[in-house]
Amino acid sequence: MKSAVIRSGIAATVMLGLMTAAPAASAAEHPALKANAPISTVNINGIKVSTEASAETRRLIEANSVAAVAAANVCGSGYTISTGAYRYGTYGSTYTWTNGTSGSGYYDKPICAVFFNDTGASRSMGVRLYSNFTADPADEDFGTFSSYAGPVYQKRGYCGKVYSYMKDASGKVVVDNYGTVGSCN
Repeated sequence: MKSAVIRSGIAATVMLGLMTAAPAASAAEHPALKANAPISTVNINGIKVSTEASAETRRLIEANSVAAVAAANVCGSGYTISTGAYRYGTYGSTYTWTNGTSGSGYYDKPICAVFFNDTGASRSMGVRLYSNFTADPADEDFGTFSSYAGPVYQKRGYCGKVYSYMKDASGKVVVDNYGTVGSCN
């Protein structure tokens, strides 16, 4: 479990979220997918956003830059490039961020994910981050949280998946979704 003090401070800042659907690309189709190529970014209200992010992600970051900055801050120092995010109605928002570094290739970029609780009450919820490499175990944070689940990390998370889960006050599952991290097949 993560620090309740940090969660409370961030939760007070974050009330809205983002959503993205990443377009598919391969190394042959896209020169930026070559080994050690940096992620190209655009600046939206002082926030670096992957140029591969959807128009909807860009619009939501522009409309909710305070929430986006708070999400990046939860991930920690260096996680400053938005790779995507998902909004789940009034329940919550999942954000993914990278620091843009890579190991042996484009898909080796480290990723952080956080699932924010936008309900204003404690909920059973969680976030799980999968690497793009099946041998890597998922990182997850599940429990009862009033502000957010996570952060969770993958060293080679670009092109992986993020899973978000939440139950409402009656125990009904209201969020049960996967999303892709980055612009990948």
